[in-house]
Amino acid sequence: MYQNLVRVAAAVPLVKVADCKENSERILGLIRQADSAGVEIVCFPELSVTAYTCADLFLKSSFVAQAERALAFLLSQTEDLNIVSIVGLPVAADNRLFNCAVAFQRGKILGVVPKSYLPNSNEFYEYRWFASGLGLAPKDITLAGQQCCLCANTLFRSRELSFSIEICQDLWAVVPPSSKQALEGSHIIFNLSASDELAGKNDYRRTLVAQHSGRCNAGYVYASAGFGESSTDVLFASSAIIAENGVILAESNRFSFDQQLVITEIDIERLRNDRLHNDSFKNYVSEANLWRVHSFEIKEIGSLDLTREVSKHPFVPAGDKLDERCCEIFDIQSNALAIRLANTGIDKAVIGISGGLDSSLALMVTVEAFDKLSIPRSNIIGITMPGFGTTSRTEDNSMVLMESLGISARRISIEKAVMQHFVDIGHNKDIHDTTYENSQARERTQILMDVANKEGALVVGTGDMSELALGWCTYNGDHISMYGVNSGVPKTLVRHLVEWAARCKSDGETAKILLDVLDTPISPELLPHSNDSISQKTEDIVGPYELHDFFLYHFLRFGYNADKMLLFAKKSFENDYSVENIKKWLNVFLSRFFSQQFKRSCMPDGVKVGNIDLSPRGSLRMASDIRLCGEMCGLKK
Repeated sequence: MYQNLVRVAAAVPLVKVADCKENSERILGLIRQADSAGVEIVCFPELSVTAYTCADLFLKSSFVAQAERALAFLLSQTEDLNIVSIVGLPVAADNRLFNCAVAFQRGKILGVVPKSYLPNSNEFYEYRWFASGLGLAPKDITLAGQQCCLCANTLFRSRELSFSIEICQDLWAVVPPSSKQALEGSHIIFNLSASDELAGKNDYRRTLVAQHSGRCNAGYVYASAGFGESSTDVLFASSAIIAENGVILAESNRFSFDQQLVITEIDIERLRNDRLHNDSFKNYVSEANLWRVHSFEIKEIGSLDLTREVSKHPFVPAGDKLDERCCEIFDIQSNALAIRLANTGIDKAVIGISGGLDSSLALMVTVEAFDKLSIPRSNIIGITMPGFGTTSRTEDNSMVLMESLGISARRISIEKAVMQHFVDIGHNKDIHDTTYENSQARERTQILMDVANKEGALVVGTGDMSELALGWCTYNGDHISMYGVNSGVPKTLVRHLVEWAARCKSDGETAKILLDVLDTPISPELLPHSNDSISQKTEDIVGPYELHDFFLYHFLRFGYNADKMLLFAKKSFENDYSVENIKKWLNVFLSRFFSQQFKRSCMPDGVKVGNIDLSPRGSLRMASDIRLCGEMCGLKK
């Protein structure tokens, strides 16, 4: 284990029906292969020692004894391996036969878990051979020459990790055993399965595994029988799935004739963090006296090369879901603004238009809200306020965008007012410091607020969540509005929303301008331009927004420390940024995130659109005077 990441595997061996010796040798080969790959727990399919399709052979005591000898072989051959292995075989006890999973490590059986829910309809008829383990009292048995416990209510626990086991149909039950296992502390659930293939069934199975892992805030490792099982009546096609908290991380190639080992890491820290926020876990009263807990060892290692995929842009949905998500977010933003207008009885809005991404998105949202309320677009007062750093490109785009949308467009230069302000406060106009920049931002906000008062309008804020996280806004300047429609949207997602709006909510001149806005460097334009070109580029100063959004997501969503964020960022951006660059901007992110909380503590109302939000009224409650603590964040000097 490294940084609470546990490498697990779902193994699908080639089997020979009823050939326990051959099957155990193939299982051993996969165990050793998994161990060499750094896997800490590996799970095999249901009845993998015998094969699932042995039918009435299960009723032969000599055959059950053969399976037990195969288990003894596996135990003897893994005495030097720290990997935990979970295999399936029939186990006899009290004149009954149970369909069981056996977990073992370093040649010692950790525990034996019987199947609770036996399918006994259509193509399945397990009650012909097996008894259910549901409600079975813990029973001490001798298996493969070792004393062990047969018990359905079983947890396996190390210092940092707990796991549990269920078998095939257990997952399909109304209340799967794993639901209670998760509440009792199991972080990873292993399912030994023999699920046959039917047209359309795989989609349901994948959804079931993913959703159950999400419902339990758990990792779920599912290994189902494959090639070599009898095809007398049904086909088993090697379905192996590893999911974490609602997301499938890795899966096998179905219908393969080769044995397979599906490997990835499950993030225990991520699961713990979500459970801390889940009321089901908070309110659960443990029934620890009903459970058998077996200890196992898991070693801490000094480093880990991630095999799991890590998204560069975690706020941005992948593939064909992007348009659907953009539409949904746009509706959330516009409906929220519409409700604020309706509830306050205000039918006018004032918005500052800079020719940049944020103000363009906010304007499109405002137009949508007014259209939904059947309020004339002319009641939207858009104001572009050129200053010392404004270029003709952004100013022209601002005016054309407003005109193309049919709103009331105004141009108010701030240069004269700011120059007078410099005289009033005794500031040298040639000193381009924080005062020089913030005076312009506050002048713009004053104009917007005063026009809103004059018109009886609401000032729509344009700042996004990434800027709030970094404090990249002027206190009592662009930091303030009467309602912030972008406050829950990170910069990486703003780009996609603007592009979507250009395609789906615009035509002609509006779409053309929005696409040009997308191509414009991100800048507050507070420093003088150079030959009408933007000289002040935000990402040159505070760093790439794609990195900061990445850090923001993992810091707030999962509570990662700096070392963990660096590990994931190196995996995602290995071809884009050097490790030193990632470290540099990670330091900037952490420093600014804590030092700028005072701005977020008094931020205006704004709508939440995703799991992560910075509102001090609910999503992020934090003192304004905290200073960065290296130990707390895991930040290395």
